[in-house]
Amino acid sequence: MPTVPVGYLVTTTVVAWCTLFALAPPRPRRSSPSNLSFLFGYLLNELPFVAFYWLLASTLLAFSQGDVDSPGGWAAFGVAVLATVGLVVVAWRGLRAGPAVDHALSEGLGAGWRTAIDTGMAARLRRRLPFARILFAPFPVRRHDVERVANISYGDAGKRNLLDVYRHRSHPSGGPALVYLHGGAFRSGRKSREARPLIYRLASQGWVCVSANYRLGPAVRFPDHLVDAKKVIAWVREHGQAYGADPAVVFVAGSSAGGHLAAMAALTPNDPAFQPGFERADTSVTAAICLYGYYGGLDTNQRSPSSPQARVRTDAPPFFVAHGDQDTVVLVEDARRFVQRLGSISSNPVVYAELPGAQHAFDLFHSLRFEAVVDGIEAFAAWVRSRRRAQQA
Repeated sequence: MPTVPVGYLVTTTVVAWCTLFALAPPRPRRSSPSNLSFLFGYLLNELPFVAFYWLLASTLLAFSQGDVDSPGGWAAFGVAVLATVGLVVVAWRGLRAGPAVDHALSEGLGAGWRTAIDTGMAARLRRRLPFARILFAPFPVRRHDVERVANISYGDAGKRNLLDVYRHRSHPSGGPALVYLHGGAFRSGRKSREARPLIYRLASQGWVCVSANYRLGPAVRFPDHLVDAKKVIAWVREHGQAYGADPAVVFVAGSSAGGHLAAMAALTPNDPAFQPGFERADTSVTAAICLYGYYGGLDTNQRSPSSPQARVRTDAPPFFVAHGDQDTVVLVEDARRFVQRLGSISSNPVVYAELPGAQHAFDLFHSLRFEAVVDGIEAFAAWVRSRRRAQQA
């Protein structure tokens, strides 16, 4: 008698379930550190091809073993077909990130922004996505031409005050610096998790990238996280040149909670309230890059506002902000409010890329979406650096 192919049915059901959460995640009423919509959908949302390969392999195996010769088997196959259609839609939405980023750059920098980029920098900008890597090698992030100098101390808080330096193996000098701050709702996370495709990409282009741990709750609270972020910036100013960085060109970036810290650091340059013991250090930045950041307050009793929205200023540096319109951890409305307020007050450009179909944590892999964002960040940075050179000439 024909039997139900339990293994095949489980595989197709899991893929279909996660595909459903990637396509239409139930939205909470407000931002929250974690929820089932995020947990079930965020991986497949960036890796639809990997899910399809798994689905295809399971389907071929089921047919080869005759497991589909039953009503249950055909039902499982039907679920696989529906899941495949959903995966096509997920991939299509990932492809739409490129046009969304291009539109954001034109809106934020002006229609002729490409012509303002220095010729040498423009020649290095990537012109098309690395489809082979996206399709067949989305997980490996390391590059042979980049070395990592790990676990350098920048403070007295043990492993929470360690940073990694990423630089080209040829050790060029005078490269721009990127300070990156990880996510984790200010309670978890580490310096070697998010945005590594971005870090390795920039380092391969001659940047000096610094990814840092910082103190976490509940052991500490605001402004201790921000103090650590500023310590990292001060460290780059003092020691970056030894690793090939130009200490005068420092970008700050972060994901989720790190995006909050990057925004706060950019909006509170040289504020002695957040620089205890290093008040004279220069913690200003050239520009800020925020990926699916949180821009609200941290619910503390401190008198000093802990929200980037409350810190917006006319002399804020240029900002690049990217957020998913399907983010269920930090709702997109939060990013829209911050960008709208920042753009209405700041005298410098604000680039806001709202990514179709993107969830939280879209920067973990070489995906269609994040590769387009990386290209946009590199173009944004080239524009900022070119304008800076023109102003200094």
